[in-house]
Amino acid sequence: MARVEYERQKTVPKKWILAGLFLAFFLIISSILLIFYPFASPVKEEYFTGKNPIIFQGKQAGNAMIEKSIIYIPLSLLKKIDESIAYDEKSNSVIITTADKVVQMPSESLTYFINQKPVKLHLSPTISNKGELYLSLDTILPFYPLQYRILNESGAIWIQKVGETIKKGTITNEDVQTEKLRLRTEPNLLSPYTAETKLNESVFIEQKKEDYYFVRKKTGEAGYIRKDLVKEKETFTITVKREQKEAVLPKINGPVQLTWEAVYEKNPDTDRIPPMPGVNVVAPTWFELASETGSVKNLGSIDYVKWAKKRKYQVWGLFSNAFDPKLTKAAFKDYETRQTIIRQLLHYSKMYQLDGINLDIENVNEEDGPLVTQFVREAVPFFHDAGLIVSMDITFIAGGNWSAFYERDKLADLVDYLIVMTYDEHWATSPVAGSVASLPWVEENLKKLLEIVPSEKLILGVPLYSRLWKEQHLNNGITKLTSKALSMDKVKEWLDANKVQPKYDPSTGQNYAEYDSEKEKATYKIWIEDEHSLKKRSELARKYNLAGVASWSRFFANEKAWSALNIKQQTNVTKK
Repeated sequence: MARVEYERQKTVPKKWILAGLFLAFFLIISSILLIFYPFASPVKEEYFTGKNPIIFQGKQAGNAMIEKSIIYIPLSLLKKIDESIAYDEKSNSVIITTADKVVQMPSESLTYFINQKPVKLHLSPTISNKGELYLSLDTILPFYPLQYRILNESGAIWIQKVGETIKKGTITNEDVQTEKLRLRTEPNLLSPYTAETKLNESVFIEQKKEDYYFVRKKTGEAGYIRKDLVKEKETFTITVKREQKEAVLPKINGPVQLTWEAVYEKNPDTDRIPPMPGVNVVAPTWFELASETGSVKNLGSIDYVKWAKKRKYQVWGLFSNAFDPKLTKAAFKDYETRQTIIRQLLHYSKMYQLDGINLDIENVNEEDGPLVTQFVREAVPFFHDAGLIVSMDITFIAGGNWSAFYERDKLADLVDYLIVMTYDEHWATSPVAGSVASLPWVEENLKKLLEIVPSEKLILGVPLYSRLWKEQHLNNGITKLTSKALSMDKVKEWLDANKVQPKYDPSTGQNYAEYDSEKEKATYKIWIEDEHSLKKRSELARKYNLAGVASWSRFFANEKAWSALNIKQQTNVTKK
């Protein structure tokens, strides 16, 4: 029989049980206190780094230099304020542009230039230090919507932009520990502090985050403090008055109806140009970039201008870059060369009594797009000062040298009008036959463009020509495709000669014709630009409240084109 042995169990003293419970309770309470009532960090961090700190948009933005009581700020900071500010390597100058001024500030010079007129100073407007260029803050203030104040205790320079709103506040609630009145780097007490506040101290409230305000002391130091320790007061907005000369430009009666006059060698005989009812602007292609040094080829004609004025047309002289990407880069990359071009165009505009300048810059390498924008940025103040309307031709948004380089949003801010050339959906050497500009293609791309260009600044450029496509069927089974552009009258002649009756094509919004030639073993196709398609395009301009229409070119038109494109006439008919 097995032997069973019983062992007596030991008991734990009550004092040990009580001690364990007490320890557990202590740990729980400590954890709760640590979570909900954390111990404030005693670590202090310096808010500013370096001498003469600059405060901009709620944080330190570099450091200023002070020489003989003149405050200089880094060019790199100015670029954050105004991305259009440029440094021209060749002339060693900073270029600032406004709506009515072009400012050149040569480095280490006692003279700078406003619209090419010299301004003398006792000290240089620019200095350099360790490879960084600095500009005199007082010198640039007339050109920017800024103001600044020097904060005496810290020596910080606080730069503020026009339109900024600042809310004042006062530190309140004296029955709290000093730690809670400190400004923290993050919205919690565990983060280091940058400065201390005291009861009734005035501060600036810059933002809210969770249960904290981000406030700035009058010394410029800033940080987070609990909202219940700050009493909100009044809000004020930064306002600065800046004088700006308003451009006085020729008035246009109603929507723009422009037509380009293509001038390749000599101007047309104006006696042979028929009436163009509705047209109020003619744009002859007179001026062209001719060299890397900025010389401009001139085909202008005072007789043509006299004819146009007699018919009450405005004349906008067209300037092109010869559609040469290498030439464009060479001429547009330097300030002085850009100014050479601008001076010549101003001279010609005065010589020919022009009302406007039409800039036709095409076929540019994408990386050189900012050079084109800078040229326009520097040209517009001079053209406006001369009383010239400034328009620029652009394409729909696409890739490649003929489109990608346009900074359309920036250009829209600079010029009076952008003219979108809505043609060559199918170009001369297109791999397939098709419309020069089908209506759905135009409208779809127009809507995309209007997302970045205001409708009141956009003119719809339309074609007055059609492409006659020839698909020739060769013996080897290959189809050879060629095309040629026909004027509106030439299209009618071709239709009559081949006894072809066009039919309406709803997919393009145009009349379409096709003809098979057994003799040539070829098929001819043409999508026709006529009064029907042109009227639809002008209706499109009216539908999207565009500034008008422009047509390429006057040579291709017949008498029916002008009434079809007359937005003003169609608007009046609609009202009746």
